[in-house]
Amino acid sequence: MHQKNNMTEFILLGLTQDPLMQKMVFLIFLIFYVGTVAGNMLIIVTIKSSQSLGSPMYFFLFYLSFSDFCFSTTTAPRLIVDALSAKKLISYSECMTQIIALHLFGCMEIFVLILMAADRYVAICKPLHYPRIMTRQVCLILIIFAWIGSFMHSTAQVILALRLFPFCGCNLIHHYCFDLQPLLKFTFMTMYVINLLLVSNSGAICSSNFMILMISHNVILHSLRNHSAEGRKKTLSTCTSHIIVVVLFSGPCIFLYTCPPKTFPMNKMVAVFYTIGMTFLNPLIYTLRNAEVKNAMRKKG
Repeated sequence: MHQKNNMTEFILLGLTQDPLMQKMVFLIFLIFYVGTVAGNMLIIVTIKSSQSLGSPMYFFLFYLSFSDFCFSTTTAPRLIVDALSAKKLISYSECMTQIIALHLFGCMEIFVLILMAADRYVAICKPLHYPRIMTRQVCLILIIFAWIGSFMHSTAQVILALRLFPFCGCNLIHHYCFDLQPLLKFTFMTMYVINLLLVSNSGAICSSNFMILMISHNVILHSLRNHSAEGRKKTLSTCTSHIIVVVLFSGPCIFLYTCPPKTFPMNKMVAVFYTIGMTFLNPLIYTLRNAEVKNAMRKKG
């Protein structure tokens, strides 16, 4: 019978072991992270200080940018520092903290995207009832529920890590961050049970989020036939930005948490795009395609 090995430290092997490539990883992801922080903080400050961006859509965009900033900070700084470190050690407590933060803010992004889609649905399909339905109090309650749901999801991930994955054998993690996927080789449980647990938790959230958002946007776009040309143009601009973000975020998420982890060696690169690339792109997508945000930024500048 196997015995549990209570490891206190793990070694993150990162994206590459080549010294030259590690320097490139340091430079590239330092630029990405600085851009992510600057872009999301600019949106946060602009929305918070601009009276013209007081609608529910920008209320939710504020929390999306905040989640982007926190989500990226969960993994990017560690990846950047480890790229130039001789010893890439991460303690057991840091591992658990990273799992909590990674899934808390990742799940929060999913819920905020759903709330943004719901806001656009009410605004476009029920414009006369919009001010009465999407009040400030309702938006605040929805965000609170999103935080609660995200916390429950991250707690479930930690329970899986603590109870369902006995750590055994080598402590080398072939990844740049500590998530449930890299832990699979340490467990005694069958792969069928593991995949079932992951798909029923993270995989189900990602997949259902994608389906809900695609259906809601299909309804929204279908309802545009009754709007004026100017109204269609403005709505299409907003919806297109949202659809791009949903596809780029949900696609890698579904891939990571529904596909067999040993079948696809590119999981690590997909995870990089999911955790770092998207948080860099989101501010660009929402500012470059949004005239109101750009005008508010010019006024503040």
